[in-house]
Amino acid sequence: MTALLQVRDLSKRFGGLQALAGVSFEVGEGEIHSLIGPNGAGKTTVLNLVTRIYAPTSGEILFGGEDLARIAPHNVVRAGIARTFQHVELFPRMSVLDNVAAGAMRQSRLGVTESMLGLQSARRSREEAVEIAHGLLERVGLARLARKEAREITGGQARLVGLARALAARPRLLLLDELVAGFNMQETAAAAEIVRSLRDSDGITLLVIEHDMRFVMSISDRITVLNFGKLLASGTREEVQNDPAVIEAYLGTGWNAHA
Repeated sequence: MTALLQVRDLSKRFGGLQALAGVSFEVGEGEIHSLIGPNGAGKTTVLNLVTRIYAPTSGEILFGGEDLARIAPHNVVRAGIARTFQHVELFPRMSVLDNVAAGAMRQSRLGVTESMLGLQSARRSREEAVEIAHGLLERVGLARLARKEAREITGGQARLVGLARALAARPRLLLLDELVAGFNMQETAAAAEIVRSLRDSDGITLLVIEHDMRFVMSISDRITVLNFGKLLASGTREEVQNDPAVIEAYLGTGWNAHA
């Protein structure tokens, strides 16, 4: 499988804190790759480095063979990378539909001046964005909430809105940061179906951070495990869940993927 994302000897230091130390792994094109580990292991730091929120202290990240350091942070989405966040920032008094449409509008090449003047091209772009947003809300199972104000929905629903908004960018690589945190079993199973369909039907490559191990094991093609900013293990689901070092540091001896 061709690697879409290559992380090579990646390190990040914040003052006296070594958040990452020499981490390397690859995410294959069309793969769901999960990044797991205890709190503070460096998982979100990896996502922040991939999206150019931070610059690495050393090492490199290649996306489609291109060094991400050569891409300006504001061009990361246009390059084909989108992400969700643990804590989604929505416009609380806007409808769910308009929050997603705003994400679609950001992909438009129309300038702010054109939009403010209400030119025909801007109106057409707005109509297209709303149509896209409707489809994306349907995709994540929230079409029924389209007209609700964002402040009226739950935290879990907000994360799915964040997913829809990220999908509006039509990414090649989608980064998911704890999408199912706080979900019940039924909601988690539905989210797993959505994530698998993004790979199988849309050809999107996914890098997923998650603590729900049954969710991780149900969706992942490969898994990388971090511990204290260092690479602990990387491999298939079977390899990782049976790795003694992973069991000791993270999963625990009582772990049972089928429980």
